[in-house]
Amino acid sequence: MSLGILVVSHVEGIAAGVVTLLKQVAGDVSITYAGGTDDGDVGTSMDKISQAIAANDGDELLAFYDLGSAKMNLEMAIEFADKPVHLYDVALVEGAYTAASLAAADVSRGDIEAQLAPLKIK
Repeated sequence: MSLGILVVSHVEGIAAGVVTLLKQVAGDVSITYAGGTDDGDVGTSMDKISQAIAANDGDELLAFYDLGSAKMNLEMAIEFADKPVHLYDVALVEGAYTAASLAAADVSRGDIEAQLAPLKIK
């Protein structure tokens, strides 16, 4: 089972930039993103998130987001996803980078989650 990474941000440029960074350490991991609203404004879109989930080649996705309403839209999109998507309340860049680099090394989801635990936002 392959792990993929999903990045969601209120700003498309932030989401795309995080993916650019992740690709430096995890070029073989499927990484997709959703950034901004459907009309290009600051915010998030459940439709864009759903499309990013569907476009990701991972069998199971590890999802990272920047702010609370992104989490809400992610949770709604996950309900309709046709694959497991795990949502992490961790620092966006550090969490996604940690997960991507470990996924590239074929580390198990459980071990990745253990590494993410200290990054949890309380």
